[in-house]
Amino acid sequence: MDAKGQVVRLLLCLVAVAVAAAIGGLGTRAGVEGWYTGLAKPSWTPPAWLFGPVWTILYASMAVAAWLVWRSARRGGAMRPLAAFAAQLVLNAVWPVVFFGLRMPGLAFAAIVALWAAIVITVVLFWRSVPTAGLLMLPYLGWVTFAAGLNLAIWRMNA
Repeated sequence: MDAKGQVVRLLLCLVAVAVAAAIGGLGTRAGVEGWYTGLAKPSWTPPAWLFGPVWTILYASMAVAAWLVWRSARRGGAMRPLAAFAAQLVLNAVWPVVFFGLRMPGLAFAAIVALWAAIVITVVLFWRSVPTAGLLMLPYLGWVTFAAGLNLAIWRMNA
């Protein structure tokens, strides 16, 4: 594929991730003020200002990882890894809507466990396609692992 086609693929990956981020952001905004700030949280809860920069870096690395897989695949070879990526991206957008928007930490915990599993599958498939792409997804997996623990703790502390 020529350079122009690769740029288009990278832009499509960035747009897909930006859409998920926007949906998640809208869901988050619905519950941060008032409800979330009033919840009991563990002492290891990160400060609110940290989430924006962390997610910006994670979303950018996710988009680049997907692009690396897409650009390196031979005819049809990227279908499974990119389908897994799309599935985890949908779950990524769903979690904040459930947690913050619907204010249901228990259901959100189930969603984040499903997200975590989808990320693991994506990491494995990306690694098999392009090891660098798998590595780029590891910080995201780490953050979601941490977020799952935080979600569980908040759910239990406020049940």
